[in-house]
Amino acid sequence: MTESNFFPQSQTLTLRQVAEMANTTLPDGIDGELLLKGVAPLESAGPGDLAYMDNPAYVGALAATRAGACLVTPRYAAKVPTETVAIVTPQAYRVFAQVLGLLFPSAMRPESSFASTGISPGSFVHPSARLEHGVRVDPGAVIGPHAEIGSGTLIGAHAVIGPKVKIGRDCSISANVTVSHAFIGNRVILHPGVRIGQDGFGFAMGPQGHLKVPQVGRVIIQDDVEIGANTTVDRGASRDTVIGEGTKIDNLVQIAHNVVIGRHCVIVAQVGIAGSTTIEDYVALGGQVAVKGHVRIGMGAQIAATSGVNGDVPPGARWGGIPARPMREWFREITALKKLASQGDSAKDDDASS
Repeated sequence: MTESNFFPQSQTLTLRQVAEMANTTLPDGIDGELLLKGVAPLESAGPGDLAYMDNPAYVGALAATRAGACLVTPRYAAKVPTETVAIVTPQAYRVFAQVLGLLFPSAMRPESSFASTGISPGSFVHPSARLEHGVRVDPGAVIGPHAEIGSGTLIGAHAVIGPKVKIGRDCSISANVTVSHAFIGNRVILHPGVRIGQDGFGFAMGPQGHLKVPQVGRVIIQDDVEIGANTTVDRGASRDTVIGEGTKIDNLVQIAHNVVIGRHCVIVAQVGIAGSTTIEDYVALGGQVAVKGHVRIGMGAQIAATSGVNGDVPPGARWGGIPARPMREWFREITALKKLASQGDSAKDDDASS
């Protein structure tokens, strides 16, 4: 991997340590105490590097790699060059992620922009706010009255924490984040520019004009949630907006008022979720999915990128398209349209030749 001052490597690992992390054994005759100096992609890895491979698009790169060792799924183990030690595991990418976490712990979550070890000069903390020991506050941050923040949490530069907000322990609240009307659990990561707890979009529309509906709910974010840059989570109107434990949300996502998202969901960039929608546990929404308000997406469902969800989705379903429908049905319709288009082109060619 290219040398970088941004994320210094904290240690080295032996082949044996990596094999233990993968819950596997090394091939016979391999020295388990051999040090791996770093990690690198297949195409640029050298004899001291660890690489990984679990995607058929990179079979050629695997066959040509010069990596010292490679985490590889059983399907591709035979493609590993003889000079490279194959560490075979069904979860090559996951183990590689664990290795990266050990080697580069500073890349696991946003860190202080000011190397803060306490409350920095130039930050503004209300006298009634309660900060546990070990909270770090960068310059320009504002912490409002009666806010509570747990130990080990970072409040980044120019972040604004509103009155009575509660934030748990070991969180990373990055630069320029705003949090209001919210309770946030432990080990939550909010990337730069995230907006939590602002008004939901609520108006009583009519010929006399659009009357604003006060939004008096909260945002509840449970433990181990990660939210990407410039994502917005509106507070509830008359009940809470909730994001469940372990859910991961990408950049530029809009989550409207009263939305309830379950545990361990994955929501990719530019998704928009309209108000009062319920998304159950382990749901995956691809990029730019649009979800209509007041619908329910069942546990474990997967929605393909750029789809539009207009109604309830059953648990475990795989849907796609606009409007979203079962994947097989969507594919059949696309195939039928291609055939119709092909027939139309053939008819035009026949007319032209006659």
